Amino acid sequence: MSLSEAEKTFILHGVAENFRIDGRDREGYRPMEIETDIVQHAFGSARLRLANTDVLVAVKIEVDTPLPEKPFEGKIEFFVDCSANATPDFEGRGGEDLAVELSNILSSAYGSYKTLDLRKLCILKGKKCWKLLVDILILECGGNLFDAVSLAVKAALYNTQVPKIQAVNVDGDNVEIEVSDNVFDCESLDITNAPVLVTVCKIGECCIVDPSLGEEQCTVGSVVVSVSGDSFSTITSIGTGSLHEETLFECLDLGQKVGIRLNSALMEILSQIPAHQDIGFLK
Repeated sequence: MSLSEAEKTFILHGVAENFRIDGRDREGYRPMEIETDIVQHAFGSARLRLANTDVLVAVKIEVDTPLPEKPFEGKIEFFVDCSANATPDFEGRGGEDLAVELSNILSSAYGSYKTLDLRKLCILKGKKCWKLLVDILILECGGNLFDAVSLAVKAALYNTQVPKIQAVNVDGDNVEIEVSDNVFDCESLDITNAPVLVTVCKIGECCIVDPSLGEEQCTVGSVVVSVSGDSFSTITSIGTGSLHEETLFECLDLGQKVGIRLNSALMEILSQIPAHQDIGFLK
């Protein structure tokens, strides 16, 4: 998708007037749809559609050994696959580079126990722990991929059921784990403070959230803010361009405010289950 100079000018003037081409204001999100528990053989899953952006997340769980420097903690790893059908930009190495960037940002955002307490995934100190494998498939890219992925990941983790341990038998260096035979005897993860990513873009003299593909082409600088509760967990600059110090603080304030509202809306929808709900507009 390539815009003419006239189209870019039209978008810029609309943002300046706080009335974007799809009717939103600068702080508004496009409508979202979310489904959970849709991958049969996964421990948790979710699919999120944000306008034309479509993301599928599945969580698998396996037994692993804790890191030596973190003997009391479990693990979480992110794997991103950008489907070549999602956008022509994913052809060649474009998709691979974006996948690495996404997984790195997510790993950084979930790097603190304050966002997701991995200590609850420890089975036996220094010996055994649960490892969460979060597989992310980008089915379609219609702008604002970072936000959509983070929301889908949080929904999938909310849906994840960790098997309950019945007994741990230790014989020297051998550790045997007995898991409950009851498939419903599981524990949920506490994802209350799991981060959501908010992409804030500067277009002209103003900052916006949830940029469309067209608006992304008009951006002079972007920052991804990871919001956990009412705090930041990471801040990452993406794309080309740079932001003035005052503009950066403005982006952080906007990202924090919108992130808190976005997280509140998501948690409200997830707590309602059934599996399919419409998050709707975020005003």
